[in-house]
Amino acid sequence: MMAWGGDEERRFSGSDEDEEELDETDFKTQKDAVLFAIDVSSSMLEPPPHGNDKKADKDSAVEAALKCVYQIMQQRIIAQPKDMMGILLFGTEKSKFRDESGTRSSYPHCYLLSDLDVPAAEDVNMLKSMVEEQEDPDEVLVPATGETAMMANVLFCANQVFTTNAANFGSRRLFIITDNDNPHDGDKTAQSSAAVRAKDLYDLGVVIELFPISRQGKQFDISKFYDDIIYRDPAAEAGSSEEVKTARSGDGLTLLGSLISNINSKQTAKRSYFSNVAFELAPGLTISVNGYIPLHRQQPARTCYVWQGGEQAQLAQSETTKVDSEARTVEKSEVKKAYKFGGEYIYFNPDEAKKLKESLGEPDGKPIIRVIGFKPRAMLPIWASVKKSVFIFPSEAGFVGSTRVFSALWQKLLKSEKMGLAWFISRSNANPIMVAILPSKNPEEDGSGSQALPAGLWLYPLPFIDDVRNVDLAIKPKNADDLTDKMRDIVQNLQLPKAVYNPAKYPNPSLQWHYKILQAMALDEEVPETLDDATIPKYRQMDKRVGAYMAEWKEEVASKAKELMKSRAVKREVDDDDGARPAKRAKATAKKPSGLSNNAQLKLAVEEDTLKKMTVADLKDVLASKGLSTAGKKAELLERVEQWVEDNV
Repeated sequence: MMAWGGDEERRFSGSDEDEEELDETDFKTQKDAVLFAIDVSSSMLEPPPHGNDKKADKDSAVEAALKCVYQIMQQRIIAQPKDMMGILLFGTEKSKFRDESGTRSSYPHCYLLSDLDVPAAEDVNMLKSMVEEQEDPDEVLVPATGETAMMANVLFCANQVFTTNAANFGSRRLFIITDNDNPHDGDKTAQSSAAVRAKDLYDLGVVIELFPISRQGKQFDISKFYDDIIYRDPAAEAGSSEEVKTARSGDGLTLLGSLISNINSKQTAKRSYFSNVAFELAPGLTISVNGYIPLHRQQPARTCYVWQGGEQAQLAQSETTKVDSEARTVEKSEVKKAYKFGGEYIYFNPDEAKKLKESLGEPDGKPIIRVIGFKPRAMLPIWASVKKSVFIFPSEAGFVGSTRVFSALWQKLLKSEKMGLAWFISRSNANPIMVAILPSKNPEEDGSGSQALPAGLWLYPLPFIDDVRNVDLAIKPKNADDLTDKMRDIVQNLQLPKAVYNPAKYPNPSLQWHYKILQAMALDEEVPETLDDATIPKYRQMDKRVGAYMAEWKEEVASKAKELMKSRAVKREVDDDDGARPAKRAKATAKKPSGLSNNAQLKLAVEEDTLKKMTVADLKDVLASKGLSTAGKKAELLERVEQWVEDNV
C-alpha cells in the first residue's frame, strides 16, 4: 500500500516555476497548422446515386469534405485552441488569395476560403451556413469551365500560406481531398512543376497528406500522379500509419464518416515528456531517447480568466500580491523558504535551496536515465505502481546508433525476462526517482489485442521506503462454490468485444458536456438539454444475454441465505439451552498503555523508536495524562510526546 498523494504530480506554482517540479500540462507542446485543400470539380460536386439503403451517401464529395472540416474545427477550437486551420478550394471558377481576387490573382482557380489562423466563431458559423443551410452567397462552389487549377499553383499557394502564417510551427500539414488521381494527364511539364513545388514544401517541413475519394467502378490510382507528391517513410511504409486510405462514395458507407476517421488517424502526437535525454547503459556507453506518456487523464483546462462585467467579455490580467497578517504587502526579498525538521524550521536562501536541489541530480543539472543494475522481472511486486509509466523511444539526434543499441537492450530484456533499475531525472528541475525499465511486446504478440500501446521500453516509477506502509494484505484462499460458478457465466457474457476496452469509443461525458456548453456560448447557440452518453449501459442487450443467468443466481442466493438463517437459528436455540447469556461488560475506563507507566519507560520508548507502534488512542492517553493537547493526526501526536520527553525527562 502506498501513501502517495493522488494530485501531487499535478501541483504547479506559477510564482515558483524555477523551484517546483513542472506540471504535466507544461510538457513540450507542439502546435499544429493544418490547411485543407479541397478539389471543387464537377465530379466532386456530383451527388451520389440514389438508393434504397438508409446508410447510403446523400452528400456530394465537396459537401462531405466541408462537413468534415466543420466537425474537426468544432473539436479543435476548444480541445486544442492554439492550433491553426485553413481552407483552400482549388478548381473553382473564382480566384481569391487574401486581398487579391479575380483574374489578376497570382494563383488562378484557387480560392482561399478561410486563411490559416486559429479558428474563430465567425469561421465556424460561416462553415455551418454552408454545410447545413446550403448557403453560398459568393458562388464559390462553382467549378472552372475551361482551364482548371494547376497543382503547382495549389502547392505554391499553400507554401505562401504556411510561410506567412505558421513560420515557426513544429507541425505543418497540407490535407488534399480529391477524386482526381491524374490532374495533368499527359502533361509532363505540369507534373514535373508540381513535383518541384511538393519538394519545396517537403524542404520547408510541411507534410502533405492525401485523402483520395473513389467511386463505384473507378478506383483511385495513386501511382499516376501523387507518388511524386506524397513523401512517405520507406521504413514505416508497411505500417498502417503510413497507408493512404481511400474513402469510398456511394457504397453504403457514409463518405463523411470515412473522411473524419481517416483525418483523425493522421493526428500527430501533441506532447512529449522529454526529448533527447541521455540514457546511460554503462560507463562510456550512452544513447539518447525521447519520452512519451500515452495514457493521460483528460480534463477541462482553463486557459485564461474572462471579465464579463461590461458590455463585452474581456480577457482579465491576473496579479498576485503577498500580504502578511496585518495586510501589509510583502516584498519578494522578504520571503524565505524553510524545511520543517524536528519541530523547527530550517531556513534557506534561494541560492542555498537551489544548490540543495542540484546536489540530488547531475553536476551539470542535465536530465539523465542511468542504469544501475538488472533484476528478474518476477521480483517487481504489484503494489510498486505509484505513477503513470513513461514510454521511451530511441532518438538519433543525440547519439548516432541509438536505435540499434536500444533494440538490442529491448530484445535482451524480453528474452531473459529481466528488468532494468535506473536513476531517472526527467528534467533539470525535477526530483530524481528510481524506475524499473520494463520491455513490452508487439501488440500482435502480446495476446491482449490492444493496438494502443506500442512495443518498446517503459520507465516504471518505483516508490522510496518513505512511500511504503507495512500493511498485511494476506488473504486466505477461498474455494469456489455454486454462486461463484454461476457468476462466472454472467461475467463472461458481459465482456466487451474481444475482451478489450477501447477508450476511443467512450468519450468522457462530463468533458463532452463541458465542451458543448462552451461551444454553444461561443457560437451564440442554444444550450443543449441532453448529451449522448456512450457510458450508459445497454440494459436490453444485457438482459438478453444474462437475464436468465441472473434469475438463477438470485434464486441460488435466496436459497443460500435461507439455509444460513436456519442454521443460525438452530445455533441460537442451542446457546439459549446452555444457560442465560452473560451480562454486558462495563466499558473499561481509559488507562495508560501497558509498559509506559512512568517517565523512564516513556523515555526508553522514544530512544528505541518504538513509540510509533502505539495506537492513536494510547498516544492520546499519554498526552492527556501530561496535560497536553490530544488534537491532530498520529504524526503530530508522536511529535508532541517526543518534544515533551525531550523537555521534561
